[in-house]
Amino acid sequence: MVETVHVDLPGRAYDVVIGPDLLAQAGSYIAPILHRPKVTVITDKTVGALHLAALEAGLATAGITLQALSLPPGEATKSWSQLEHCVDWLLSQKVERNDVVIAFGGGVIGDLVGFAAAILRRGVRFVQIPTSLLAQVDSSVGGKTGINATQGKNLIGAFHQPSLVLADTAVLGTLSARDFLAGYGEVVKYGMLGDAAFFDWLEKNAPAMAAGDMDARIRAVRRSVEMKADIVARDETEQGDRALLNLGHTFCHALETATGYSDRLLHGEGVAIGCALAFELSARLGLCAQETPSRVRAHLRNMGMKTDISDIDGDLPDAEGLLALMGQDKKVVDGQLRFILARGIGQAFVTSDVPRDVVLDVLRDALRDR
Repeated sequence: MVETVHVDLPGRAYDVVIGPDLLAQAGSYIAPILHRPKVTVITDKTVGALHLAALEAGLATAGITLQALSLPPGEATKSWSQLEHCVDWLLSQKVERNDVVIAFGGGVIGDLVGFAAAILRRGVRFVQIPTSLLAQVDSSVGGKTGINATQGKNLIGAFHQPSLVLADTAVLGTLSARDFLAGYGEVVKYGMLGDAAFFDWLEKNAPAMAAGDMDARIRAVRRSVEMKADIVARDETEQGDRALLNLGHTFCHALETATGYSDRLLHGEGVAIGCALAFELSARLGLCAQETPSRVRAHLRNMGMKTDISDIDGDLPDAEGLLALMGQDKKVVDGQLRFILARGIGQAFVTSDVPRDVVLDVLRDALRDR
């Protein structure tokens, strides 16, 4: 079963193809957009060892050859030095503006390679082949590309839409349980922000999805991508509705910065904790029922996920320190932090009208439980 979601951006529209064994069919999907039968692929060493041969074989069926570069895995790869490395390598491969660069990996590779494609020759086309659940449902769709700065996550980048996304759900079978669940943090976010029925479905079906049910995986990825595609089509450069996709991320990015973008906290784990904190903040402001944050946490715990700051190992800044890290977030406007809060499951909205002392109280209580 293969599903296709169309991202409807005038002049920059593209398809997200979702289903198993798409690597074997990559040539048939990519050949129609090529001017010459060759591509450059940038991946990481982990993904390359597992899947590069399958991608090469899939491209070869359409007579397409590839040259590949493998980078170190991990969030630290989203850096100036690796960006320079990518651009230098692409230039050495004589990549032309009409060529296609393939980002083959998780969110780190997609963000980094997409940014390299955006700035190379003032913009070359690229294809996303996301290999993690998180990348399939979030970072591969919507054209956000970039790298991290010492001051915070994703502060340097550009909007550069892919020409095609191939989300091979069979590849998810090679993820560790922790990496799969980290990706699930972004899946469940979609239900929380705008589709209560999807959240209900996840409460019933997500355990089977995590256990390997392919139909459930395809449905979850498709619905997540549909929701993101719809929001991106309305607000490509995050002037309004697209900010809803950052539910949980204001807290998450502060926690990621505090943990040094290390394995202490994976991005999707931070999103899950951040969503729980966003609903807790919403409840304290009287926006949603007191039971709602409990329902969110209960589902995350049922999935075996991190749900609270207390689940993060090691030292963290105090509440004031975490709030200061939030101040570096991209969602700051005129010095005011924008939060994505909720009036209930599936009813998120954006606001800057959040009292600082209430945010500090939420953080203090969360840190006190450590």
